[in-house]
Amino acid sequence: MISKRENIDVKSFIAEKLAPYDLITDYPMKNCTSFHIGGEADFFVRPKSLVHLMNILEISKSYEYPVFVMGNGSNLLVSDKGIRAIVVQLSDNFSQLTKIDDETVEVESGMSMTSLSKYFLDNSLTGFEFACGIPGTIGGAVTMNAGAYDSMMSNVVQEVIVLDKDMNIKKLSNEQMQFSYRNSIISKKNLVVLSIRIKLKKGNFTEIKEKIDDYTFKRTSKQPLSYYSAGSTFKRPEGYFAGKLIEDSGLKGLVMKNVAVSSMHSGFVINLGNATCSEVLEMLTFIKQVVGNKFHVSLEEEIKIVGEF
Repeated sequence: MISKRENIDVKSFIAEKLAPYDLITDYPMKNCTSFHIGGEADFFVRPKSLVHLMNILEISKSYEYPVFVMGNGSNLLVSDKGIRAIVVQLSDNFSQLTKIDDETVEVESGMSMTSLSKYFLDNSLTGFEFACGIPGTIGGAVTMNAGAYDSMMSNVVQEVIVLDKDMNIKKLSNEQMQFSYRNSIISKKNLVVLSIRIKLKKGNFTEIKEKIDDYTFKRTSKQPLSYYSAGSTFKRPEGYFAGKLIEDSGLKGLVMKNVAVSSMHSGFVINLGNATCSEVLEMLTFIKQVVGNKFHVSLEEEIKIVGEF
């Protein structure tokens, strides 16, 4: 192991070790997040297998260099200074699906929710319709127990295969996942999701498609999908709706520099084109202050804020 006291360019050693894994150095994170915001990551890699992933994590451990694992970046707000870490993206490069039986599949964490939803529709499996419009990967959705239309990932997940900080592969049952509102044990224990087993029920293709079409219409007609955002900005406070609180505070359509509260849905803070992370954080702070003063409710971000601050 290279000591931090040694006068050695550690980053050049790490770059050499990571070269086989589609390495990009000083990668602009705005290029891989739906908010289109964020400075550069020191290293950016996309492993194509579990062996590749474990090798990358071993390199991180050997050089005592931080690692950050992400999916499609659909709920991330990255610092303008970027991320001082090895950023590992598990996306379409890590998305194999295996059929277990007629009602059960095991899917790698990088598969998109859109692709998985289509697979279930094509195979007339019901129970996943709620997730048809959730952006990002299945790994990210499981990590935050994503949900919509009165359902969530905890209702369909049977078990999750994870990698812990000591490089041990573990199988977690639904109960062991400790699912709660927009949270799970993954974040609490800093685990890496490798694959997810999902069990649904056989249904009627036409009925499943009608439900998906209905949810899709609701989403496209009520959410600002033509703008850059990270989805729902705040978690739902108990007994309230964040968007309603923001709208009732008179903030709907508010513009501050290059950031706005969507005039279509107040639960979304959007990038008008050239927003910075600091501008978004300024907006979030203002929203929380106004809502807190008016309704005595504390809003908590649903988006994940990461990087160097």
